[in-house]
Amino acid sequence: MRPKRLLVLKDIRHVRPQCCSNPPTLNPTSGFGRVEKFGGLNSYLTGSPNSKLAVVLVCDIFGYEAPILRKLADKIAAAGFFAVVPDFFYADPYVPAADGSFDSLPAWLKVHGTEKGFEDVKVVIEALQNKGVSAVGAVGFCWGAKVVVELSKGDSVQAAVLAHPSFVTVDDIKAVKVPISILGAEIDRMSSPEVVNQFEEALAYKKEIKSHVKIFPKVSHGWTVRYDASNEEAVKPAEEAHKDMLEWFANYVK
Repeated sequence: MRPKRLLVLKDIRHVRPQCCSNPPTLNPTSGFGRVEKFGGLNSYLTGSPNSKLAVVLVCDIFGYEAPILRKLADKIAAAGFFAVVPDFFYADPYVPAADGSFDSLPAWLKVHGTEKGFEDVKVVIEALQNKGVSAVGAVGFCWGAKVVVELSKGDSVQAAVLAHPSFVTVDDIKAVKVPISILGAEIDRMSSPEVVNQFEEALAYKKEIKSHVKIFPKVSHGWTVRYDASNEEAVKPAEEAHKDMLEWFANYVK
């Protein structure tokens, strides 16, 4: 295990400018929903609490107060789902240094590992089930994609979406047991098109599992939740990805 961890940290040092590019300006009051404790975590909740269908959004390293992430949760809620965006980082999202460097990222990741995120999200899903939700989908962004792919290896969610995943391996994909959609970026060093194509090949052997793999041209890692809302060329592919997510959940979370 130790050599693998060292390799991961080396990879992070190599790709961190892209992985951390375009950090959002966090806003704890953004969105149409509300923040409450849910499954033991502070969470942004939006949509009808009486819905029997839910989607959990697992954030990237910048956390659950990112306005575009909450805007996407509101979109999902408008489609009839109860949407939950938990604070997996306990009010400690990643913040780049004042000089713009990302040297603190490896140390931050040691404290905020995806293993802890996976344990936390299971409690959130249990809370949804306890309130009468009958079907749950999960979408993970970057860091969150690793958490969601772990969920997809079991039966606690009915469908999964990975958006520009980080730390996800082909072996992870081979273990998937639920319908899964993978949205990749053409310009991505965390999960390059070559890696995403390997994911697609692995899923092709799993005829019993519905899958969808799409590589978006001319976009970079993080494009679905860290785009410039004033740039039409950035908004268009992000909204296309959001539409794909919604269609996936509409088809398989019911």
